[in-house]
Amino acid sequence: MTSQLNVDTIVDKAGSGGTNVKIGNTSVTVAEGGSATTTTVQGLNKAWHLAGNDSALTDSFNVSGGTDNGTGDYSYALSNSMNSANYSVAGVCAEDATRNQHTKARATGSYTVKHANLDNEAARDCANSSNVCGDLA
Repeated sequence: MTSQLNVDTIVDKAGSGGTNVKIGNTSVTVAEGGSATTTTVQGLNKAWHLAGNDSALTDSFNVSGGTDNGTGDYSYALSNSMNSANYSVAGVCAEDATRNQHTKARATGSYTVKHANLDNEAARDCANSSNVCGDLA
């Protein structure tokens, strides 16, 4: 027999308004239109960063630090590792539309990105950001 809980607000026992809610990795979210669904855990960013042109973090989630490997070449360490190196990293060079960013390497605990000019692929330093999607370990 299935059951359904209908509430407006979930609060902690003290009634202070805050609470921790845990959802399983099989939880499903219904799309805005109501017909499509997606697995909630699969649809979340697992990490992101915003960094300067020296890989120093301005802000981040699940990224513990950056390393400047040379001109336009930066590595970022994950606070919590990914399940495998088969995950997606999407990012941008935040300073100039004439530069691109591509993922140079992925490991379970880190990823490396490279920045270059669009016209001649010359490596360039730039402030950058990335989003990581995939399965956490």
